[in-house]
Amino acid sequence: MTLSKHQILGQPVNLSPDYWGWLVDRLDRGINTHVVTMNAEMVMQANQNPALAKILQQADLIAADGAGIVLALKFHGINQQRCAGIDLGAKLLELAGERGAACPVALYGGRPEVLLKAVAFWRNRLPGLLIVAQADGYISESAQQELIAQIQQQQPKVIMVALGIPRQEVWIAQNRHICPQAIWIGIGGSFDVWSGTKKRAPKIFQKLNLEWLYRLGQEPSRWRRMLVLPQFMLLALKERLHGR
Repeated sequence: MTLSKHQILGQPVNLSPDYWGWLVDRLDRGINTHVVTMNAEMVMQANQNPALAKILQQADLIAADGAGIVLALKFHGINQQRCAGIDLGAKLLELAGERGAACPVALYGGRPEVLLKAVAFWRNRLPGLLIVAQADGYISESAQQELIAQIQQQQPKVIMVALGIPRQEVWIAQNRHICPQAIWIGIGGSFDVWSGTKKRAPKIFQKLNLEWLYRLGQEPSRWRRMLVLPQFMLLALKERLHGR
């Protein structure tokens, strides 16, 4: 199975009716894979950050996350279903739980108490889940080196990194070589939801691609970050009108 690719404001996004099937095939074959779940904020950051842009060009799967990406693709006549990082992450953990010791997992990121609650949530839900390495996103440089050594020794098949954009993408790009058969995925604020610290938008918001609006209602302080959305949409519309 192959993925086609499209450019949104100069940044790549993969197109597929079945991201999940493609990813499981890579997992089954032990192919090192960097998964990025793309949103409008990441595109705008990449256009200002050459290092991040290079990482996106080298990633193996850039899934269309975020309402802005899905709508920008529609401007080009492309109907791509949204793939939320939290959903993709949950499916990977559920699969790992089914496979047990054959699919060990590593988790890195989040605040200390958030990580512990997220781990407890998944261990309670998936008794077969084997987590062989875990660390919060506030560990020291020396502790981070210990985590890297532990991951390299344990060779987990799925490695989830929740450090926020672009830190998680940079960290994965720098370290993915230590587990050449693993799926590496940046999952942003997923630990917050899994820990119960924050609530995810109701299904109707998800279906209408309005999760961003629900999050803004929960966290009004995010309004400055949300300003990137209208900027992104205006640029994406101009790109389409100019025939690119």
